[in-house]
Amino acid sequence: METNPNAGAAAASKDDDADSFTKVKSKKTQKRKRGPDGADMDTDGPAATKRPQFPPISGDRLRGPDEMRKVAVPAHRYTPLKENWLKIFTPIVENLQLQVRFNLKTRNVEIKTCKDTQDIASLTKATDFVKAFVLGFQVEDALALLRLDELFLESFDVTDVKPLKGDHLSRAIGRVAGKGGKTKFTIENVTKTRIVLAETKVHILGSFQNIKMARTAICNLILGSPPSKVYGNIRVVASRTAERF
Repeated sequence: METNPNAGAAAASKDDDADSFTKVKSKKTQKRKRGPDGADMDTDGPAATKRPQFPPISGDRLRGPDEMRKVAVPAHRYTPLKENWLKIFTPIVENLQLQVRFNLKTRNVEIKTCKDTQDIASLTKATDFVKAFVLGFQVEDALALLRLDELFLESFDVTDVKPLKGDHLSRAIGRVAGKGGKTKFTIENVTKTRIVLAETKVHILGSFQNIKMARTAICNLILGSPPSKVYGNIRVVASRTAERF
């Protein structure tokens, strides 16, 4: 039987090609094995690495350098600030362990942390407390910002809701306030908030949900809704919220 010389040459060339190429391992997804306690174990390395344990950081190292916040005081709030300074000064220094002063040159209330300050969030609370008083809230109402964590301040302009001018703007502010402040007091009592009307600015103090209800009512009054309709709407919303909780 005759042998084909071409077949032998082809077989030799295949052997040469096989020697010239290196064999590559197949890339299969390596699954992580689960340990007896249910935690994932990494079996790729020589031994499973343990989670590092670090000691808790001391309060001095966590606090870092002293921080200071400034709250600008407008001219018409100088006298109320002077009269109520002791009520403002006492909770900030005794309860929050902060330092506070009124800078006569820059007309700012400066609040600063010190070595006795324990909570980092105290500086923000004190700043919100002073800011609320400067905006026109009573000291007793602003003190709630120090005692409760879920209280916030929100401010907006009447002209942000509707661009009004002249007598139209005055009538819109009058609708929000009501005769003798009746409408404002009603909204405050139903929504459990505190509202300050300062010219064209509206400041609301309360929880997130209550601020939303009060803001909706005030915006409807600015847009021209009669107070009786607004009263009905906020009472319905307030009753639903009370049932939910």
